[in-house]
Amino acid sequence: MHIEFRHLRTIKAIHDAGGLARAAETLNITQSALSHQIKGLEDQAGVELFVRRAKPMRLSAAGLRLLRLAEQVLPQVEAALAEFDGLRKGSSGRLHIAIECHACFEWLFPVLEAFRKSWPDVDVDIRPGLAFDALPALVKEDVDVVISSDPEDLGGVTFTPLFDYSPVFVAAAAHPLAARPYIEAQDFRGETLITYPVDRARLDVFSQLLTPAKVEPAAIRQVELTAVILLLVASNRGVAVLPDWVVREVKYNSDYVTRPLTATGLTRGLYAASRSGDLDKPFMRDLIRLAGQEARRLQAR
Repeated sequence: MHIEFRHLRTIKAIHDAGGLARAAETLNITQSALSHQIKGLEDQAGVELFVRRAKPMRLSAAGLRLLRLAEQVLPQVEAALAEFDGLRKGSSGRLHIAIECHACFEWLFPVLEAFRKSWPDVDVDIRPGLAFDALPALVKEDVDVVISSDPEDLGGVTFTPLFDYSPVFVAAAAHPLAARPYIEAQDFRGETLITYPVDRARLDVFSQLLTPAKVEPAAIRQVELTAVILLLVASNRGVAVLPDWVVREVKYNSDYVTRPLTATGLTRGLYAASRSGDLDKPFMRDLIRLAGQEARRLQAR
């Protein structure tokens, strides 16, 4: 027996309408064509699907079995068709994001909250890109966006600039280094450096300052939360280096000061890396727009 979607729609339409005439109107076909379709289906099944002597026309036991199948299958088919339509129009899809910048979790959440309201049919997920190689995962289509401050020359990948920031030194107001106009690499000798629990190669203070100068702090203390880092710094338990926007954004009133790194200061860029072909998707363009909007809000604080 060969059952098509149109057969299931026919069975359900006749059951819902209670007769051929209304069902034919619902299906936008002639009553004769509908009768012919039912006769062909019954010939395949070898049993009657309707009790024709009943008024109104009702399903037989075999017809009811097909109705249960229709009620299970048709909603799934309609949902799949709607999803395909959304993919064609760019209103639905997948947006799995990997973050190589630990502090960016706090910056990204307001962006995703605004994105969720505009694109409810896009499947959004966040994966900490610090735990795996995020850019190779992007190329392999395991993730769709990588938030990174380290752009690379990768074929088929576009790094869209989001905003620039400055890594700044943070210390208690009573710390001896707080009196300095700026901080250099050698100033970290003998200090306890409080950092996020991230490989040092991904931390600005090491990649941009300490490693090139071959300077090692006296100790490193890893802390997950920005607010806790600032609490420890304000208590003079160590010093830290954080993005300037992070320090401005954290609404924790404590006794700490910030100083630039080096006499000229350091500047870094944050990027959204995506597969170049995905930039044509409306929701991808909107994510980047919202990210830039949030970045401008942070920099204006």
